[in-house]
Amino acid sequence: MKQIESIASAKNYAAADFGPLDRLNDYLLELGPEVKIPGKVFGGAAVGATGADFSFQRFAPGTETGFLHTHKTHEELYFFLSGQGELQVDGDRIPVREGSVVRVAPAGRRSVRNNGPEPLVMLCVQYRGATFTAEDAADGEILAEPVRW
Repeated sequence: MKQIESIASAKNYAAADFGPLDRLNDYLLELGPEVKIPGKVFGGAAVGATGADFSFQRFAPGTETGFLHTHKTHEELYFFLSGQGELQVDGDRIPVREGSVVRVAPAGRRSVRNNGPEPLVMLCVQYRGATFTAEDAADGEILAEPVRW
């Protein structure tokens, strides 16, 4: 099974390399003896994320998640990076393709499938829902110091 490669880290950052997206099938996520998901890898721990987690997943043509799931408190943002397919939420089928983004609330019953001819690749960001405020939106600060490469 493929391993995430640590690139660099210091006090205020950590960087990791997951490899080319067309090689995501080298990863296997094992959630238990009955649930093994090829082509999926979580990455938050690899970069020391403290407020969210994320995963990459690659679906071969004709494959799907194979189950519905919900969350207790976490929303998910699904970013579709290549291919085409469908994201099902509460029985509704949403067509997705490269460039599509879908937010799903914690209680949304969700699943993904690739019904296209090419691999479907997505990035899913998971975070605690109902926590982002107007104050958070103004959290960034542009510094007066120049950028030096």
